[in-house]
Amino acid sequence: MIELHGYGPLLADGAWLTLRVAFASVALGLVFGLLGAMAKLSPSAALRGAATAYTAIVRGLPELLLLLIIFYGGSLLVQSVWQKLGGESYIEIKPFVAGTFTLAFVFGAYATEVFRGAILAVPKGQVEAAYAVGMTRLQMFRRVMLPQVWRFALPGLGNLWLVLLKDTSLISVINLNELMYAARAGAGKTHDPFTFFTAAALIYLAFTIVSMIVLQYSERRAQRGVRTG
Repeated sequence: MIELHGYGPLLADGAWLTLRVAFASVALGLVFGLLGAMAKLSPSAALRGAATAYTAIVRGLPELLLLLIIFYGGSLLVQSVWQKLGGESYIEIKPFVAGTFTLAFVFGAYATEVFRGAILAVPKGQVEAAYAVGMTRLQMFRRVMLPQVWRFALPGLGNLWLVLLKDTSLISVINLNELMYAARAGAGKTHDPFTFFTAAALIYLAFTIVSMIVLQYSERRAQRGVRTG
């Protein structure tokens, strides 16, 4: 059994915060991804251009650099706007908010392409049939498009979730007390880095294994009633 020198609760709190950041990021990232995909498939050239720029820029920048830009640059921007509005108090972006938004922004850029491919995979005849029976655009999207888009997109989104789960470790550089930050703190206090980093690795591995089991179950459930032969 790994001896954590009394720092087990610190790692547990860090692991819980890691999960909170990951779940919040993926929820927001799914919204970014779906909006980005709809913009890329829009007849509007402006929307298509904005979505293309979003995915190109975000996928072309390292996540760590983007995190630092949002955390430090975002705080300066918010403070500047606040002062122009007459505010005198100091305002900064909290590490949790900056980390969550950054991971969601990155997740959304990749999810945009996953959703775009999934939307294009839905047969056009089904969409036309939905309109033919009198469905509105919203009803068609909710009853015909969304269930099938989810089925086509789930494998790709699952891979993105696993990547995002590991990328939460980047947030430790802005002093958010997630799992990696807690492991570094414990290692520094006890001068036993191997123990704490091994414990952190096992926790990340446990998260990944559980996620893979859930994803495999979700994919099988999404395929119910679908003819594969």
